[in-house]
Order: sequence, then C-alpha cells, then structure tokens
Amino acid sequence: MSQSHELKSSGLKVTLPRLKILELFQNREPGQRHLGAEDVYRLLLSEDMDMGLATIYRVLTQFEQAGILVRRNFESGKALYELNEGEPHDHLLCLNCGKVVEFNDSQITQRQEEIAQEYQFLIQERSMTLYGTCADCQAQTKPKR
Repeated sequence: MSQSHELKSSGLKVTLPRLKILELFQNREPGQRHLGAEDVYRLLLSEDMDMGLATIYRVLTQFEQAGILVRRNFESGKALYELNEGEPHDHLLCLNCGKVVEFNDSQITQRQEEIAQEYQFLIQERSMTLYGTCADCQAQTKPKR
C-alpha cells in the first residue's frame, strides 16, 4: 500500500511531514523498528529534512490515534513507536543500550491463553517485555584476557 493511500485510508491528510515520518518507519530494518520522537528527529536531520520536534510529536500521536503506529512504554520511561502490523509479538529490551528485539513464540501465546482461560479472563490485548543485556553489551563487559 502506498504511503499516501495509507494516510488517506486512516483519515489523515497527506502532508510532507506525515509522508516522511511514515516512510522512516516503513523502511526500518529488523532490530531498528522502534523509534522515539528524538530518534525520528535525528534521522530526519541526517536526511537534511528540517522538522521541529513539536511537529514530530504531533504526527506520532496522530499516527497512534489512527492505528498506524503502536506506542510502547518500556521501563526506560521513553515512549517508542513501531508500525502497527496487526500481529501480536513480544519484546526483549537491553537495559544497557536500549536495543529492542521482537519475537513471537506460539508456545508462550498458547500458555497465556491457557492461563487466561483458567482464570476466566478474555484477553483483549497482550504485551510481554523481557529486560536484560543484549549479546553486544555482554561482549563489551567481558574481561579482556
């Protein structure tokens, strides 16, 4: 789906800031899909796109309200956004560098459903984040021999 079509179908007017921000999220590599407002700002500056931080926050909020992006509030206290692709998934978050890894495990999902059924809960939304240290940060802290 084209970016302008996606904006229009979400009820948003097509503007240059919205197109550029949507493009940033759509072109991210795995492992780099979670961006905060400051990350978006830096990426736009690196592309010689001068956009104010207030505009970026406003567009991110509009995208969240329109269901284009999902906001994740991890323990760092910093809101990160990712494209809403409709598929539930979980996260690993490095407490040192902030790296976020997405994963989906059918056994975990099945177990969550079993637990909900056991306690007579109807799951409407699910979110699981595991906090730790990524392999890169672990390698940096290992003593040199």
